[in-house]
Amino acid sequence: MFELLKNHAYSIGVDAGYESVRLAQLGNNGKGLTLMAGNYKDKPANINPNSSDWQKWVIETMRLLTIYGDFRGKEVIAAMPTDEVFIDHIKRPKVEDGKLQETIFSKIKQKLPFESLRENTMMQYILMEEDNVMVLATERRKVERHLAVYEEAGLSIKSIGVWPIAMTNSYVRFFGRRQSDAKAVVMLLCIEADCTNVVVCRHSNLLLARSIPVGFRRLDDEQAVTRLVMELTACKRQYSLMYRNSHIERLLFLSGRATDKDIFAMIAKQLEMPAQVGDCLAAVEIAKSCRLGAAEADRRETPAVIDRRDPRVNWAVAFGLSLL
Repeated sequence: MFELLKNHAYSIGVDAGYESVRLAQLGNNGKGLTLMAGNYKDKPANINPNSSDWQKWVIETMRLLTIYGDFRGKEVIAAMPTDEVFIDHIKRPKVEDGKLQETIFSKIKQKLPFESLRENTMMQYILMEEDNVMVLATERRKVERHLAVYEEAGLSIKSIGVWPIAMTNSYVRFFGRRQSDAKAVVMLLCIEADCTNVVVCRHSNLLLARSIPVGFRRLDDEQAVTRLVMELTACKRQYSLMYRNSHIERLLFLSGRATDKDIFAMIAKQLEMPAQVGDCLAAVEIAKSCRLGAAEADRRETPAVIDRRDPRVNWAVAFGLSLL
C-alpha cells in the first residue's frame, strides 16, 4: 500500500502523427522511472492523413487505447504532428521585450507555409545562445482541430507541445545524466517512417531543430541515405554559422531499434562523428500492466503488448511529452 502511495504518475504523453498514435505514461516510484502505461497503433493504409477519416480514426483509437491501456487519469500533453509545425531560426531583434513577439512575427511571416495573418497564427519563440531565436508556428485552426479531437476522445489537454522540446526532454532524462553532459553539444536524430527529426542541444538548451523529409521507409535505398547525410551535413553547417564558438560533439539516435543499426553506422561514418543509440524503452522499468500476453492483446483487438524486443515503435517523443 505504501509503495503505491509513493508512485507518482506523470501526464499521458500523446504522439499522434499522420501515420500512428503512441501514448505513454511514465511514473516515479522513488527509485526511478517506470513505464506505467503505454500503447500504440498504426494508421490503416486505406485512411488518408489529415482527412476527416483520419480524425475519426484518431479519436476512436485514443479512446480504445486509454480504455485498455491501464492509464491513470485523462490528462494529456500532446504534440502537434511534425508536418504542421513551421520552424525557423533568426537572430534576436534589437527591440524591447514587450515588442519582441510582434517583431519576430514580422520577420518570419513571409516564410510561413500558410496564410500569414497574425490572428490565424499561433507562434512560440525560444531564446537560445548567442542571441539566436528558434521560432515555432502553426495555424490556429489546426490547433483548434486537435483540441477538438482530444475532447471527442474524452481526454483533458494539459498543454500542446512540440517535438523538438519532447526530444530534448527524453535526451536529458535518459541519456544526458552525466556531469560532462551538461556542457556537451549533441545532435539528436529521431528517424520516423517518413521523416527524420533533428535537434541540436546543449543538455536542456535547444540550439537548432529541423525536420528532413527522409524516413526509414526509404533508407533501404542508398541514394536516400546519401540525401539524408547531405541534409544532416547542411544542419551541421547551419549550426556552425549560428554558433561560432562551439561544435557538435556527437550523434545520438533516439530512434532506438526502429531503424537498422547498419544505417546508423553508415550515417555516423559519413558525418565523421562519434555516435550512440538511445533506446528510451530500454532506459525504464516496464510495469506488469504494460506487459499483456499476446493472446490477451488479440482478444482486446488492440496492440497492448509492450516488448523491449519490438523494433517498430519509437517512443522518444511520447516519453518526452509525458515527462514535461
